[in-house]
Amino acid sequence: MDRTFPLLAAGDMPPVSVINADGGSAFLIVADHAGNAFPRALDTLGLTAVDRARHIAWDIGIAGACHRLADILHATLIQQNYSRLVIDCNRPPGVPDSIPEASDGTPVPGNRGLDAAARSARTGEIFQPYHARIAAELDRRQAARRPTVLVAMHSFTPVFSGVRRPWHVGVLYHRDARFAGALLATLRRDRDLVVGDNEPYSVSDATDWTIPEHGERRGLLHVGIEIRQDLLAHPQGQAEWGARIAAMLPQALANCAEREAVDQPEC
Repeated sequence: MDRTFPLLAAGDMPPVSVINADGGSAFLIVADHAGNAFPRALDTLGLTAVDRARHIAWDIGIAGACHRLADILHATLIQQNYSRLVIDCNRPPGVPDSIPEASDGTPVPGNRGLDAAARSARTGEIFQPYHARIAAELDRRQAARRPTVLVAMHSFTPVFSGVRRPWHVGVLYHRDARFAGALLATLRRDRDLVVGDNEPYSVSDATDWTIPEHGERRGLLHVGIEIRQDLLAHPQGQAEWGARIAAMLPQALANCAEREAVDQPEC
């Protein structure tokens, strides 16, 4: 097959997978870092098997949690299958972290000295198809006048740069905190949870792509959710957290509707 960007070959994993394509839920779940696959043309980028399984390569456990979440809500899930070290699908193309030469102190030899053609191949064959699929789904829903809440799912390492992170889950947002605020309040009703407000990360135009591009630009209700990876290390934890988030998202959406009904502009 003739391709403009000769990176992915027959037998390579597709860059994007869709689960529950006919899901009837208002929630559209996306997972930018769900997979840690590497195109065969890039081999392993010079990384060991241990490093390719670490948090630097993907969001550990988030795929399993998202599958459970999507199943419970009968929601559509769009997930990206390649390692964030090949190209980070939640970074603006061209920024240094988009194709990192090092991550959390670990060098990535296969990302050093890339020319424009090599960078374009990764953008054109992995980043763009993933985001095009999200955009197509949102366009379809808009044409059908179907309400949509964008939920961007991630997981975070318990320790980063030697600092231990206490949060079990974090709620992320930027300019529009309508749905994030409602979800924060819902999560904090569980006194056993330590909930981060824009922790351990926050959303910005410089560091994020999915929420600014697909949520803010379209004016959709949206939120980023980060779950600590040690809580997702095993299938049981993934199932439990998928079920927990599945219970809380509709509650938060109902709270938003109530606020709008009494003309509270924050939601």
